[in-house]
Amino acid sequence: QLQLVESGGGLVQPGGSLRLSCEASGFTLGYYAVGWFRQAPGKEREGVSCIAVSGNTNHADSVKGRFTISRDKARNAVYLQMNSLKPEDTGTYYCAAVVQVTCNLNSNYRYWGQGTQVTVSS
Repeated sequence: QLQLVESGGGLVQPGGSLRLSCEASGFTLGYYAVGWFRQAPGKEREGVSCIAVSGNTNHADSVKGRFTISRDKARNAVYLQMNSLKPEDTGTYYCAAVVQVTCNLNSNYRYWGQGTQVTVSS
């Protein structure tokens, strides 16, 4: 069974940091482009960051310089390090994977996790 499981969300104050994890089972994540998406209440889902099979990354303008995406092939996982968090970063964060060499921030990914909640509030 192919599965993606996110973890690491929580409540954090503005300016704080969180590290989200996306762990895969049933397939080798290293052969897939992986993206992180988020959805705030009442808003459409948006692409945040992605990492290609090569390791090249892409980030939305709103998170550039604050978020970093990385892979750990040994753990079959992808991580999203989020620093200098802002209230507008609040939302449910999803990781997704697609058999694709490059990555993009569109939502045309094949496999999706259930999401982890991130709340940035004082």
